[in-house]
Amino acid sequence: MIAQIFKKKATLLLIFLSINFVQAQWTKQSAGTDASFRSIHALSKKVVWAGGSKGTVLRTINGGEKWQVIHVKDAEGLDFRDIYGVSDKIAYAMSAGDADKGAAKIFKTIDGGETWKIVLHLTEKGIFFDSMDFWNEKEGILIGDPIDDKPFILRTLDGGLTWNRIDKARLPAVLVGEASFASSGTCIATKPNGKAWLNTQSRVFFTPDKGETWQVYQTPFKQGQTSGIFGLHFWNEKQGIAVGGDYKNDKEKADNVAITEDAGKTWKFLAAAQPDGLKESGWMLPNKNLLVVGTSGTGVMDKSGVWKAIDNESFHAISCFKDACWAIGAKGNLAKWREF
Repeated sequence: MIAQIFKKKATLLLIFLSINFVQAQWTKQSAGTDASFRSIHALSKKVVWAGGSKGTVLRTINGGEKWQVIHVKDAEGLDFRDIYGVSDKIAYAMSAGDADKGAAKIFKTIDGGETWKIVLHLTEKGIFFDSMDFWNEKEGILIGDPIDDKPFILRTLDGGLTWNRIDKARLPAVLVGEASFASSGTCIATKPNGKAWLNTQSRVFFTPDKGETWQVYQTPFKQGQTSGIFGLHFWNEKQGIAVGGDYKNDKEKADNVAITEDAGKTWKFLAAAQPDGLKESGWMLPNKNLLVVGTSGTGVMDKSGVWKAIDNESFHAISCFKDACWAIGAKGNLAKWREF
């Protein structure tokens, strides 16, 4: 159980782990662009997609040895805040922004990014996409800012050809001012059996059946206009983390990582991740260390529950396939995780 995983060990073990921490670091890779990125998706140790500003998409098929810079046609003014890769050829890119200004769109490629088709374009005032994820290559889910006092959740069951809003009657009401942050592409976590968790600043909405029924759970994060949960990650159907902070005070010391052991029903803060400040995305590595990133830097928590600050690099998003991880941020800041 996770409580045992994070139980403090003997001093000798902590010293040994600290030595290992020093030997873990990011290795910079060349993005080939100065666009800013808030979304990345590792499909394997070779294939990774990333989405960013100026209608820019990155793609690698060799583990980041070389990244292809793709400028999506007719998307020059869009910011791809989330991306989902199905294969080395197929991917979805979601733009975040005001729908009535033409910024609420999803593009799809089936030829490795050579051409893109708009599969969703909404124009209703008030719509703003925040994050998306998929259960499989055909079935996916998207959350946007609330509309009519209910979460705005869309679902596709046919590979993105059509998207329909989840019936508002099935959903709990939102709180005043409640919404999600389009910050890291990780405000939704899915599992192949139909489960999905979606976060707002302070709560987690859960469906066990691809959006047919819903429950909502409170977390210890406080809802704020610029603060709260920025991303989720579940490594199995019971255990997961929520990471966050305040993007206007992104170096401020505060609780920034919470954990659940019961599929999101209850949450508790872990010791604050180091270095202090905002954490936007996180992952559980195969060795059971937690890796978290944000604008304040990278932190790793070992199996004993001790945090180690790795650097002060500013990253917005992280994605891993087993022990191969990539992080990405502003101005093309891109790196691959390496443990010696």
